[in-house]
Amino acid sequence: MSRAADRSPRAATRAREEPVRQFFSIGDVCSLTDLKPHVLRYWETQFKFLSPAKNRSGNRVYQRREVELILLVKHLLYSEKYTIEGARRKVDEHRKTGGVRTMSRAALERETLEAIERDLAGLIGDLSLAADRPRASRTSALSGEWNEGSAAESG
Repeated sequence: MSRAADRSPRAATRAREEPVRQFFSIGDVCSLTDLKPHVLRYWETQFKFLSPAKNRSGNRVYQRREVELILLVKHLLYSEKYTIEGARRKVDEHRKTGGVRTMSRAALERETLEAIERDLAGLIGDLSLAADRPRASRTSALSGEWNEGSAAESG
């Protein structure tokens, strides 16, 4: 294969793609779901379907299916305001109909949109605060910093 073929966009994309992971540590799951480890361990006691295997070291190893269930439980408890018992029933209902994956992905999409909305609201707040400051003070603060830096360099 020639070097030109190696530089194709398709080859570059393939090189950057990560393999699909099947197993996740508790730290990985915490990062993906924005939950604390003690919450995951508690949920294991409350939801029989959340029972990650343990490796030789005794560390929890979650499968992709369990991560999807965790996302669904999180959505039911935090967004839909179900009790633990109600969430347990709802998940069992979805498991019987085969809709767990669909429901967990929909919950993840909703959570992502809510996070984007919160971030945008924060940015709008920051921008409105900056716009409320008098222009002269913003300009003088910037020029003052520049003048102090240039005076230090020349002196």
